[in-house]
Amino acid sequence: MEFKHYSVLLSETITQLNIRPGGTYVDGTLGGGGHAGEILRRLTDGGRLIGIDQDADAIAAARERLAPYGGQVTICRNNYVDMSGELSRLHVGGVDGIVLDLGVSSYQLDTPARGFTYRDEDAPLDMRMDDRQSMTAGDIVNHYSEAELYRIIRDYGEDRFAKNIAKHICAERKEKPIETTGELTKIIRESIPMKVQVTGGHPAKRTFQALRIELNRELEVLENSIDNMISLLNPGGRLCIITFHSLEDRIVKLNFKRNENPCTCPSDFPMCVCGNISRGRVVTRKPILPSERELKENSRSKSAKLRVFERA
Repeated sequence: MEFKHYSVLLSETITQLNIRPGGTYVDGTLGGGGHAGEILRRLTDGGRLIGIDQDADAIAAARERLAPYGGQVTICRNNYVDMSGELSRLHVGGVDGIVLDLGVSSYQLDTPARGFTYRDEDAPLDMRMDDRQSMTAGDIVNHYSEAELYRIIRDYGEDRFAKNIAKHICAERKEKPIETTGELTKIIRESIPMKVQVTGGHPAKRTFQALRIELNRELEVLENSIDNMISLLNPGGRLCIITFHSLEDRIVKLNFKRNENPCTCPSDFPMCVCGNISRGRVVTRKPILPSERELKENSRSKSAKLRVFERA
């Protein structure tokens, strides 16, 4: 199956990067190479793009798509949380811009064997972004305690029926292991009142999101990466992050704000004495949202938000 991914907020992201033709840029979630390709189109021979992704299928697709740019492109199979390590191995001291598109790719959603979608009944409960990882979503569903399942569905899925879903999962798995997305979706449906299912969107959406986030440590990785990515930027360099749900967006918003204003002094102090120095400025006081045209072309972009930070 062809690796497909609609690059959300593409033109807005490229504009916000303020690309320097001879600069060095990192796409930390390379995917099929959509954002990376647009960056490379704007670089001169002295410019460089480093792409990072942990998905083997994405790496293969990006290599093919970006092959015309030859030595200007370096592709690394890794998680962006190790961006500084990859740049160190490449002897790159600083970069002029970094892009993260945190959305699940259309390829991942539309390939049943990957187990990301609740719309296919026979898919395995996988959901791994990196198939070198041994644990799958099935392991979480079948081995986490009821309390742990409740926690992740409540916190990462923000589902008000989390307690009932966790209870039903644990009851069902006593009879037999839960092995497919269809089996799990059926259990979730039985845990949520029908009147809510009629008006609240697909009943499994929130639980599947929660399992994916827990399995791939998505929020932990994001939280642990922002300060480091800002430190990798050259003066005037920009970090552009596209999020797709409130949990991600909150992390980006708060961490950008803290890097802009790191002062920890009490508000009634006449002057700052903590010594913390601002690392730059938040370019986007409000997030940039998809245009009406983009929303019509790609319904999956409706929850996307772009926030931008510029290094001092």
